[in-house]
Amino acid sequence: MTLQRQMMFWVATLAVLVAALWLLSEILLPFVAGMALAYLLDPLTRQVERLGLGRALSALAIMALVLVALVVLVVLITPILVAQLSALIDHSPDYVARLQALVTDPSRPWLAKIFGDRVGDATKPSTDLIAQGAHWLGLFLSSLWSRGKTVVSVFSLLVVTPVVAFYLLCDWDRMIATVDGWIPLPHRDTVRALAREIDDNIAAFVRGQAGICLILGAYYAVALTLTGLNFGFLIGFITGLMSFIPYVGWLTGIIVAGAVAIAQFWPSATPIAIVFGIFLIGQVLESYVLAPNLVGAKIGLHPVWLMFALLAFGYLFGFVGLLVAIPLAAAIGVLCRFALRQYLASPLYTGEGPN
Repeated sequence: MTLQRQMMFWVATLAVLVAALWLLSEILLPFVAGMALAYLLDPLTRQVERLGLGRALSALAIMALVLVALVVLVVLITPILVAQLSALIDHSPDYVARLQALVTDPSRPWLAKIFGDRVGDATKPSTDLIAQGAHWLGLFLSSLWSRGKTVVSVFSLLVVTPVVAFYLLCDWDRMIATVDGWIPLPHRDTVRALAREIDDNIAAFVRGQAGICLILGAYYAVALTLTGLNFGFLIGFITGLMSFIPYVGWLTGIIVAGAVAIAQFWPSATPIAIVFGIFLIGQVLESYVLAPNLVGAKIGLHPVWLMFALLAFGYLFGFVGLLVAIPLAAAIGVLCRFALRQYLASPLYTGEGPN
């Protein structure tokens, strides 16, 4: 098979996969979630299997522990998050009014120096920006909801996902061996090397970043709650979850928590400084302790590329797109680097050809 025919074959295969994902995105959520869960739990299942249990019993034990942990977590945390989210929505107009009153107060000399004689108009650009951001966020969330809600209900997600994950865990090694047998023999070494690199990137980022999110979420939630910040548990928990994208969670958390702290504690500077200090400590903890130990060295997934992949796939495919965004981003990154290496070694770049 010539190189041109090979490229046509793989482009056609990719097109079929994208079309299937697009057409079936409304029913794929529990299956994709189950596959992602099985991928995350496979190392733990292997560890339990080494204790003498069979693969099926090991998978069953791991899934049971995960389900119990999730149920306990939901029972303990969900009421707090729901109550604080409802209160935040109810009190957000008051907080916005306080911040606007603080910014537009002409009696404060530092504000007058910044805004000059047009202090009263200072909030118009920020108000427009907030409105545009809220409108964009609403469109994005409505896209996720409309594309993910049609067929798949919450009940089916909770029931089907663990079942899919269990069966995939039981047959994981067999599936990998089967797919490996489909690789064309002349290209098997190259494909295996690329697959290992993709797996290393996904495993290092997803498993490591998941641990970072849990640790940071607990840290921010507890620390902000102890400072007395209103909705501190909610803000801290969401900040930890959003830390899946490096720097985005921290920036979002410090902006939201800082705004709430200023509206709540002003003119007392000490609690406001404590809130900002909590986020500075969290960033140091993430950058110099958690990330080097849990994620490791450079993995080839740039934060900008991650943000684009999550937004693009989430907008196009809903919740399913969010689940497949990281693996696809890692795979595309590895393949692009491989293509670049091939190009730099080719006569097209070096100018050296056969005589």
